Amino acid sequence: MTSTTFKFLGAAVLAAAILQACAPMNTPNPPAITPPSLNDTAWTLASLPGAALPPTPRPTLQFEDGRASGSDGCNRYGTSFKAADGKLELTAQRMSTQMACPPPEQQLALAFNRVLDEVRAYRIEAGSLLLLNAGGATLATLAPQPTTLAGTAWSVTGVNNGKQAVVGVITGTELTLQFLADGTLQGSGGCNRFNGSFTQEGKSLRIGRLASTRMACAEPEGRMAQEAQFLAALESAAKVRREGDKLELRTATGALAVSARMATPARP
Repeated sequence: MTSTTFKFLGAAVLAAAILQACAPMNTPNPPAITPPSLNDTAWTLASLPGAALPPTPRPTLQFEDGRASGSDGCNRYGTSFKAADGKLELTAQRMSTQMACPPPEQQLALAFNRVLDEVRAYRIEAGSLLLLNAGGATLATLAPQPTTLAGTAWSVTGVNNGKQAVVGVITGTELTLQFLADGTLQGSGGCNRFNGSFTQEGKSLRIGRLASTRMACAEPEGRMAQEAQFLAALESAAKVRREGDKLELRTATGALAVSARMATPARP
């Protein structure tokens, strides 16, 4: 075999090696990331393109047992939803209350309802929920709602009177709740101060026996009866539901025991 032949073979081997090195690698596409399930999650509107949001109240959105519900900033709504593989669609026919609200709240409510109409997908990013339209554009960003009671304070708006009815607070009285970080519950029954303990595990709540001071307040009429009903309602609470600046404490059977609106944070 001549030297010319050796040179030709060597060049051919080198060319084949170069072609193999330059050939594209058939790497598989990375698997698509499926967003976490939305079931048993609750969110508060954090940003809406083109809209200035008030500190409170803000629209909310909660997913539970195939139902989507919350407040649009003016009225409460509820509907069913379907979510799978990053796709999300809310049933167009939503049930809603029909309250009239000031123009800024009404405009925000209309804008948020348009988002609920147009949403077709979702993504969880940096702990926030992004609602997307059919083209993948972000319609709104929502932040996770806090669910714990520790470190919060509330002004009571309704009390179960023990007669299968929830009644408003008597004018001229104030009922308050403070859930401290150390597990202490304290507040005012409208006349006397009270304290006790609470334990929360997820949506479950247990309130220990409450002790109160022994003052007597004659006016307004019904003040002392209201206080007794309030303390009894608190001790009957077994479930908790937080939504935005609103709180509901419910019995084990689901009856509303106490409703409240967020006040200033509790002091440690």
